[in-house]
Amino acid sequence: MKKPNPFLCLLIVLFTIKTTYLKAQDTKTDANTLKGTSDDMKKIMADTSKKHWQKGGTVSLSGQEVTLTNWAAGGQGAISVGGLINLFFYYHKEKWVWNTDINMAYGVIKNGSSKDWLKTNDRIQLTSKVGREAFKNAYYSALFDFKTQFAPGYNYPNDSVRISNFLAPAYGILALGLDWQPKPYLSFFIAPATTRLTYVGDNTLARAGAYGVQAQVLNPLTGAVITPYNNMLWQFGGYARMQFQKDIMTNVNFATMVEVFSNYLKNPQNIYVNWTTLTSMKVNKFISATFSTQLIYDPLVKYIASDGSAHGPRIQFKQVLAVGFTYKF
Repeated sequence: MKKPNPFLCLLIVLFTIKTTYLKAQDTKTDANTLKGTSDDMKKIMADTSKKHWQKGGTVSLSGQEVTLTNWAAGGQGAISVGGLINLFFYYHKEKWVWNTDINMAYGVIKNGSSKDWLKTNDRIQLTSKVGREAFKNAYYSALFDFKTQFAPGYNYPNDSVRISNFLAPAYGILALGLDWQPKPYLSFFIAPATTRLTYVGDNTLARAGAYGVQAQVLNPLTGAVITPYNNMLWQFGGYARMQFQKDIMTNVNFATMVEVFSNYLKNPQNIYVNWTTLTSMKVNKFISATFSTQLIYDPLVKYIASDGSAHGPRIQFKQVLAVGFTYKF
């Protein structure tokens, strides 16, 4: 029997090892390639998702303290604290848009030696609008808006009788219309078909007919109920809304919103108006000043004087100037 050539055997062994190594390398390379491709796809999908959404907000906290000791000119010390939270969630994909804003604010003040904290600001508002593109910069849209407050309100200095409370009132709007956005910072929404709900969850206020709901009517002789009170008031009419927000100069942002509503079913000439503004002035990364205003005219809301007497509707106006900590994200 012929002996195998040792040199030939060595070559065969080396060739086998090399082939096995190359196959292993190819398998590892393929696995790495697949993993890399998978990671890239996940990154692309995440980036695409982020492009559809814009999220952010502002948290602000401000305060003031005045202390007077043996102050010859007279005066009264005070402590005030206020805060606001504004959040937004904007979605845009192909022909669909969905914008949601949440705004909350609350403030209190304590004067002198008084133990009571008096409310100076109180607001909860949620607005959500979804639309599909009709033509350039215009969308067939549906809007939902909800407004109420956190805590009871009083007509100071009379703090014995509540004139408002949580969900008293609460306003809800559901509107169908056209939203035109000629600029990224400007929009006009017109809704000829709108339902507006006023809800007064405090039965004492509802019984008195506060904020336009049906008051309880009693027989003056027997005290029997002739007409029961109602916690809700439904209205159907037309609604329009304008929004603007833009940096008007370096570190200064201005935002405003005007909304009007007319009830088709009763006295359509009496227009409900709500106009808000917010000017934010940035000092540095965390310190800023804000100046906000709100003007309201509601033809169904009576003016209550400090002596408790009721008068016809009047223009309501509020302004808040605050300097403090602000964080944007």
